[in-house]
Amino acid sequence: MLSRVSESLYWIGRYVERAVDIIRLLDVHVHSLIEDPWIDSVAAACDLMEVMGMGREAGDNAELDTGSLAHRLSFKRGDASSIAGALVAARENARGVREALSSELWEALNATYHSL
Repeated sequence: MLSRVSESLYWIGRYVERAVDIIRLLDVHVHSLIEDPWIDSVAAACDLMEVMGMGREAGDNAELDTGSLAHRLSFKRGDASSIAGALVAARENARGVREALSSELWEALNATYHSL
């Protein structure tokens, strides 16, 4: 039982760290587009999607712009490479070991999950 709890705690940290890293990548991407208007935004968005392991989906013929990139990296719950997906996975791990977590940590994860 101890190994299950420690594994869940490890993955909570990893998923929260992943969410923060995605936020930082998206922030740098948007600021680079703002600072240099000559950057091809579609190519930059496709490159960032490839880095995140979220290639174009089948039937996705629309141009990938910064808005759709931000939406996919932020709110796609089924993919752990998105902010919402990472936070959902962190919350699910926290639910399994709720008795081992502080109430502040659980409330922070739960409030973030519900605000998404």
